[in-house]
Amino acid sequence: MRPRGWVLVVAAVFAVLQLANVTGRDTPDTKNYLSYALSLTGEGKRAAATATIDYVCASRAEHAKRDQSVHVVRFHRPDPTDEVVAACRAQEWAVVGPRLAAGQTGGHTVPYMPERFMRIFEARPGYPAFLVPFVLAFGATWGLWAAGVVIACAGGVLVFLVLRTLAVPVPLALTGQALYYVLPCGTTAMRPMAEGLLMALTLAAVWGCALVLRAGRPRTGLAVVAGSLLALFTVKHSQALFLGLCLAAAGALIVVRDRRRPRRGAPVPRGVPALAAVGLAGAAATLLLAWLLDYPSEADSLQDLLTGHFARPDRARPWPEFWQLQGNFWVEWLRRQAWQPLFAAALAAGAWGALRRGGAVGVFLAAAAFTGILTQAGHPDINIWGERLIVLAWLLPVVGVPLLLEPVVRGGRLPLPAQGQPERADAVG
Repeated sequence: MRPRGWVLVVAAVFAVLQLANVTGRDTPDTKNYLSYALSLTGEGKRAAATATIDYVCASRAEHAKRDQSVHVVRFHRPDPTDEVVAACRAQEWAVVGPRLAAGQTGGHTVPYMPERFMRIFEARPGYPAFLVPFVLAFGATWGLWAAGVVIACAGGVLVFLVLRTLAVPVPLALTGQALYYVLPCGTTAMRPMAEGLLMALTLAAVWGCALVLRAGRPRTGLAVVAGSLLALFTVKHSQALFLGLCLAAAGALIVVRDRRRPRRGAPVPRGVPALAAVGLAGAAATLLLAWLLDYPSEADSLQDLLTGHFARPDRARPWPEFWQLQGNFWVEWLRRQAWQPLFAAALAAGAWGALRRGGAVGVFLAAAAFTGILTQAGHPDINIWGERLIVLAWLLPVVGVPLLLEPVVRGGRLPLPAQGQPERADAVG
């Protein structure tokens, strides 16, 4: 079978496995994105609210039914579906109904939360627009599931393309694709929220870097990077800002490093300055467009964080509180990582493989993965749902670990320093 056939087989196996959980994947953001998508199809606010609440309540009922079926005390009790759905609908309509009656019908989203909070989702049309054809064709439940499958499978295929562009053997490229599906990337991508599309577009930008630096296709690669940044702006403009800045920083780091040690390393790879320029231009364009479109600013995001989604009065001195919370968050985060160090170990292995085997592309990969750390730092809430904000950092082990294993597959061995001799300084670029 040709490589493209194996790629489709791996993606198809993943898609079939997702049939085990068609419902029950909703997140706190799902109803905002779904109502936005339904509004784009022409549905009115009340009809969109009805469809969205039905989807969310059916998901909660599915969770309750599954939990009860395996509960050691309550497994023999009657099916709780009707009771859970009725309670859920009453709870949701108690919030939405009065707001609709009061005339809070502006924008595309249904007013599940205060208006200031809903402005954040009004500034993210990309993912709802992506959902529209799926919702129109299959309805809310199967449409969201099908959209998740397409997004998740696309992310895995992009991992394969990045690794093949780096001349990694097909088995290892397929391994990277499989890692994307089985690690938190695949789980998060299947959930009806924007993070899956963010990961796919970030991977597309990394592939563009590989096309420029390894495939000898600079125009195509630069166009892919620029297009990815533009698409990211529509999905979540903060991610476009972070990625643009990180790509620019990675390019500058490579240029400074290679110019400072010309005897040890190779010249600056062609295309690095251009990639850095595209990243910087993308960040600047993001700031300009966000200002022109009057998108919520970092001050709005900060107040949203510290007031529990604007449920409390605004903080008078938010920045000192933010930095205190920031320090507390990372201390607790590191403590939890020491308790369960899988993520930290995966990041270390991925960074080793990317920087030692990926060349300059590995530096850009690490920069793209670092946007997950920046996103989490912007929301230092240890209880935030599903650890989804930092999920972009998993792209580093997904691509870096196959690179680390490449010498083993090719019949070589991992480069280790010789005993009693200083380690040879290999150039990253």
